[in-house]
Amino acid sequence: MSTLRNKVQLIGNPGSDPEIKTMENGNKLAKFSMATNENYKNAKGEKVTETQWHNIVIWGKTAEIAEKFVKKGKEIGIEGKINNKSYEDSEGNKKYITEIVAHELLLLGGKES
Repeated sequence: MSTLRNKVQLIGNPGSDPEIKTMENGNKLAKFSMATNENYKNAKGEKVTETQWHNIVIWGKTAEIAEKFVKKGKEIGIEGKINNKSYEDSEGNKKYITEIVAHELLLLGGKES
């Protein structure tokens, strides 16, 4: 049961191509936003699509795969964990960030034409 703690699985579409950084030790970091959609019918019977945006962070070999194959709008699946961070901005205000640190990446969008 301990493997279920802080586990996230999402299927969605990147809002942009990944931003790639190479660390001094050669390790790669990929960052991008990803949209997930939930469809339901409201009280009037109308179809409603609700979109949630997630900040995705990927390290190492999986980041190298993301660099080559993850493209804006192309459907992907990720598995990882939620990571919360906070910092103070230049004006002394506390800011909070929630990220999904992905360790698995599944390419679902099909082959490019």
